[in-house]
Amino acid sequence: MLFDFCWTLLAFTLSQDTAANAAVPGLIARAASTVVPAPISIPASQDFVGNDGPWSSFTLQIGTPAQDVEVLISTAGFQTWAVVPQGCTSSDPSNCATLRGGEFVPSQSSTWKQNNVTANGTFNLEIEANLGYSGNGEYGYDTVILGWQGSGGPSLDQQIVAGIATPEFWLGIFGLSPLPTNFTNFNHPVPSFISTLKEKSMIPSLSWSYTAGNQYRFNKVLGSLTLGGYDTSRFVPNNVSFAFSQVDERDLVVEIEKITFATSSNTTALSSTSISGVFIDSTIPYLYLPLSVCEAFERAFGITWDNDVQAYLVNDTLHSQLQAQNATVTFSLGNSSAQTVDVSLPYAAFDLTAEYPLATNSTGYFPLVRATNESQYTLGRAFLQEAYLIADYERRNFSVSQCNWASSDPKEDIVAIPSLSKSTSSPLSSPGPTSAHSQGLSGGAIAGIVIGCLVGLLIILAIIWRVKIKKGTFLFWGAKPEAAELDASKESEEQGETDSKTPEMEGGLRKAHEMGGAQSPGHEIDGQMSPGHEIDGQMSPGHELATPIEQRYEMGANENLTHEMPAVEAPASEMAVPNSPARALN
Repeated sequence: MLFDFCWTLLAFTLSQDTAANAAVPGLIARAASTVVPAPISIPASQDFVGNDGPWSSFTLQIGTPAQDVEVLISTAGFQTWAVVPQGCTSSDPSNCATLRGGEFVPSQSSTWKQNNVTANGTFNLEIEANLGYSGNGEYGYDTVILGWQGSGGPSLDQQIVAGIATPEFWLGIFGLSPLPTNFTNFNHPVPSFISTLKEKSMIPSLSWSYTAGNQYRFNKVLGSLTLGGYDTSRFVPNNVSFAFSQVDERDLVVEIEKITFATSSNTTALSSTSISGVFIDSTIPYLYLPLSVCEAFERAFGITWDNDVQAYLVNDTLHSQLQAQNATVTFSLGNSSAQTVDVSLPYAAFDLTAEYPLATNSTGYFPLVRATNESQYTLGRAFLQEAYLIADYERRNFSVSQCNWASSDPKEDIVAIPSLSKSTSSPLSSPGPTSAHSQGLSGGAIAGIVIGCLVGLLIILAIIWRVKIKKGTFLFWGAKPEAAELDASKESEEQGETDSKTPEMEGGLRKAHEMGGAQSPGHEIDGQMSPGHEIDGQMSPGHELATPIEQRYEMGANENLTHEMPAVEAPASEMAVPNSPARALN
């Protein structure tokens, strides 16, 4: 009917007008009764921790009563990991728990619920397996709060928590990826923390921004993490955006067009050709690059690859020389549209220290690793000391920007990334505050639409009046109620029949991260630590949770992904004793 058409047109016009005026930072009015939440800025812990950095950490509160642990941010991870008491043994230093960011004790939490798919809730961690990392986690569910006690950070109940003991991941992590986890099959995905925040309307969109912070500028710069937006004070804007990779497990992929080495006296190219498929991943500190590029770094910095420990070690003499040289390495990152953005790292970004258990004594190292194949190309946490990363999972694009060092104490300026359902623009093409330039229809135009519809409606009613009066069947007066109801019922049945045939829209959660049921001897903790991650052979015994359950990943183009953990019982929950041969760093 014309009345329905007019009403629909008016409602659409008003909604468009509301949306046009809603693109403002912070709390954005969607409609009269709905408010879009503001982004959440998560404060860093004020501490620098870790055995391969150190790094700016973030505090989580897990369980009831809350237990504080310090973790690192994982842009590739999708779960929360915390070190459990099995991660420190009698052979470790007395302050082992502190060195590992504090321990989470599940038995001391009244809200802890063990995952009962296996007898002990143990599964392979699997993340970074392509780089040779391995380890197990005891999985369960508990309350997780972001930030230290009293900071007012977001709190969610029944979140996935994995208790870890392996020294391969010395600290726990907080995963930013929205990938869900499935412990049985693809039909029961458990959403990630950030996905739950979005579903509960606690953040404006499925997005985040992050930079790792560093110790060498302005007497330490803390890391920055914003969920649902970004902090304009922390980066230099650019107009380059990158589409997500077709492989969901390596979504934040760029192409390195060139790498240059510069000192006060000369500039040298460190790469002769572009490097494709380079994954940005804050989980690990290293830069995994092709052998030819690593050899160019060796010549430029005078570093030497130690094949025994699989690392570039820096002694005191070389360290002093490199500090005096104060070289800068610039990475030119390109997208599919041949646009590039430069991110420059001073030597200080590569000046890291390995501590126990990577080394018996503190030892300097250069965080560069020779990649064995293209699947290992990675720009790790060291890169994110100077780069600001913004990821938008609704639009499937991200941006990389040079950090802004204009001020030692920048004033936080948080801007929301609107949800795709309320905005068709891409905020990552030019990061910065969004303005409402569109004014929508004026009041006069809206009034004109209403008056036009009413006039048309009156004309049609007058015609119907004349016709129905002549036939003696005017429904408002003199009609038979039974006939009217029957017609309405028939119409309702026909409408229901039509609706039942309407296909459902596809959508929902990202496709699962599948963990296959087959046992994988290659991931069994048998004491042989992965090369390149244990730089010292004096590993403490008993740091692992034994369970050879392999995580298997299914990936597809633009497919959603779920991590499936099958109902396969773990053989044991006791700790295995690694007896790897000594590979001392010093």
